Amino acid sequence: MKKIRVGIVFGGKSSEHEVSLQSAKSVIEAIDKKKFEVILIGIDKNGHWAFYESRSYLLNENNPKTIKLGKPLRELQMNFSTSNVQIPVDVVFPVLHGTNGEDGTIQGLLKLINIPFVGAGVLGSAIGMDKDVAKRLLRDAKIPIAEFITFRKNYEINFLEVKKKLGLPLFIKPANAGSSVGVSKVKNKQDFEKAIKEAFKHDKKVIAEEFIRGREIECSVLGNDKPIASLPGEVIPLHEFYSYDAKYIDANGAKIIYPAKLSKKNIKNVQDMAIKIYKTLEVEGMARVDFFLTKSDKLYVNEINTIPGFTKISMYPKLWKISGLPYSKLIEKLINLALERGLK
Repeated sequence: MKKIRVGIVFGGKSSEHEVSLQSAKSVIEAIDKKKFEVILIGIDKNGHWAFYESRSYLLNENNPKTIKLGKPLRELQMNFSTSNVQIPVDVVFPVLHGTNGEDGTIQGLLKLINIPFVGAGVLGSAIGMDKDVAKRLLRDAKIPIAEFITFRKNYEINFLEVKKKLGLPLFIKPANAGSSVGVSKVKNKQDFEKAIKEAFKHDKKVIAEEFIRGREIECSVLGNDKPIASLPGEVIPLHEFYSYDAKYIDANGAKIIYPAKLSKKNIKNVQDMAIKIYKTLEVEGMARVDFFLTKSDKLYVNEINTIPGFTKISMYPKLWKISGLPYSKLIEKLINLALERGLK
């Protein structure tokens, strides 16, 4: 049987470049080599695309802080003026996080050159990445969210007005950034001014968000027209909150419980709401949905991640494993879902 040629794309220009390399390493190691021929396509921090060899595509691969791309095999040339784009693959698995990977840009490129790809399409990716737009759609769908205020650069931002509406503490986040990049917990005016400045380094649009006191629950979703949800997991941050470092750098930055210790009713509520959010935001392929569960069992959605982490300490594959779908089979399922969409 002829192997399916899978182009695994990783790296990228975003602040999550190193995380992407870690995720890609895990996917490349786990993919079934008997069924799939793997083509490695790396994007460096300047946006240059190249083919890489499996034996030399990473340097410092076991150090999440210093991991980086190795020496490329050859550059990947793309000339749109002559429609000369040659990527010799049957399907692409974009293992890219954050800007230019998770926001619909690479998805648009792949649609333009007619190559099926794993994960959400242009619309679902763009919506999932933009916390402001996603929250407005969720609010319209009557899905509980934290109260929020959106700011753009050069707008006058009044701390007292924000405090009056949202209370303290509160969170400041770039609207378009993933994995807690640029996110700050604010307890006073000094924190607020520093947090606003930091968030605007990552995006031209920033949100201030109400603090919801509750357990942090995560649920993995998989599928196209008929998505299914995994058993939920719980994150107990050992830092001030579930920061970027806690997710990807510090293996002891959070306590991960899977499956989460929830009642059957709460498990069903999490799964049902995760699927509703997935559909509301026009997502396909995969996503991880993050929630807050209060003491009164009220569920609030925090955010959706359309290309969730695939590292060894990442929740998305862990939740599918305890739900009966091991890592290599999960990768195979995602590729098949991409090919299924590509036929439509």
